[in-house]
Amino acid sequence: MSEIINFNETNLGTVEIAPEVIQLIAGIATSEVAGVVSINGGVVSDLNQLFRRKNIYRGIAVHLNDELKIEMSITVEYGNRIPDLAREVQEKVKNAVESMTGLQVEQILVRVEGVRLPPESTE
Repeated sequence: MSEIINFNETNLGTVEIAPEVIQLIAGIATSEVAGVVSINGGVVSDLNQLFRRKNIYRGIAVHLNDELKIEMSITVEYGNRIPDLAREVQEKVKNAVESMTGLQVEQILVRVEGVRLPPESTE
């Protein structure tokens, strides 16, 4: 994940983008979708939270072989139509990454790993 993405060469030099930048852009775009509760990070994220370390890249992986692929795991709010919500996340992430970096996103995998239930009523 630490490899730099060579983006553009000009007569002035090379523009490079770190994968963490793409993760951050994708995370911000995802957080703007109503109904997404959190971006999940699995075991490493859980340990980081246990020790109160923040990892803003948790739950988002960037892969660049011949094409740019983004994978993310999210938790959604109960009552939302999951396919529609996931599609909106894909569209927002694709638009944000492409407009900010100029890179072509070929695939975005959204894995819904949880549903947050509404609070129980005290009646």
